[in-house]
Amino acid sequence: MQPTDFSKSLTDFLARYLPGERGASKHTTASYRDTFILLLAFLKERKDISAEKLTLRQISKEIVVEFLRWLEEERRCCAAARNVRLAALHSFFKYLQYQNPENLMEWQRILSIPVKRTEKPTISYLSVGGIRLLLELPDPSTRNGRRNLALLSLMYESGARVQEIIDLTPSMVRLDSPCTVKLIGKGNKARIVPLLEQQVKFLRIYMAEQKLLEPHANMYPLFSNSRREKLTRAGVNYILAKYANQARTKKPSLITEKISCHCVRHSKAMHLLQSGVNGVHPRRSGTFIRPGNRDLRPDRFTSETRGNRKSIFRCLTKRGSFMADQR
Repeated sequence: MQPTDFSKSLTDFLARYLPGERGASKHTTASYRDTFILLLAFLKERKDISAEKLTLRQISKEIVVEFLRWLEEERRCCAAARNVRLAALHSFFKYLQYQNPENLMEWQRILSIPVKRTEKPTISYLSVGGIRLLLELPDPSTRNGRRNLALLSLMYESGARVQEIIDLTPSMVRLDSPCTVKLIGKGNKARIVPLLEQQVKFLRIYMAEQKLLEPHANMYPLFSNSRREKLTRAGVNYILAKYANQARTKKPSLITEKISCHCVRHSKAMHLLQSGVNGVHPRRSGTFIRPGNRDLRPDRFTSETRGNRKSIFRCLTKRGSFMADQR
């Protein structure tokens, strides 16, 4: 069986163009791949076109519009999910404009399909008291409790995305002054985030216990499970949900009904915004830790900002000492 022009183009797009020329992350590539898995399923179900026979000339704007409608009506995808799939298709057909210019007009018709307007959801956040309560719950007398305390406190202090946390390795943490952590975000963009002394204390104790301070462990996962494997997104969400449920039982008024890792990140942005730090965008809570922003240098943080940060970690100082005693 001879490969079709569609199979050749899609293979090159996913295997070479995205990771090589675009520098797309493995998560972006996987998301785009899943879009085409859905498209192939749609074409087989609705058009009786099998994957091995599909050619580029069989794809049109009308087909793509029908596919997007199928996602919403048959698979119950929300508008935001529909837009994610459309973005993947747009990327592919932008690529095809230069690889298959004989069908340029059709590719541009597909690129003219607009994204659907969506309502932006309100992202909840925790107060300083809520974060403090959450960080008081991990039990420092247990191995997992010490790991969870280091993980959750770092997640809040750095304002990191969950993927950025689980991708951390010991080589990305600087424990000597100035203490920092290097986060690799979307598009493989790196940023350096300063850390408080108390946060570094937790990390040093945790890393020493896990033997992550040894040179050979530089590229090991910073946070791992009982099998020494890198924590997954589901694993981190489970840890957060566990302590959120405990905290909600103690003080329901401090813990929102739904809490996620992004809620912790959003909380950090809101606390900085409430403290008067300029340039923080709560919906893009990552801007406050981008290097190069004049308003966000440590020397420009207000006394209230420093007070909020120290307030949260002051209540954990004794627990940090207790962690050291458990080693």
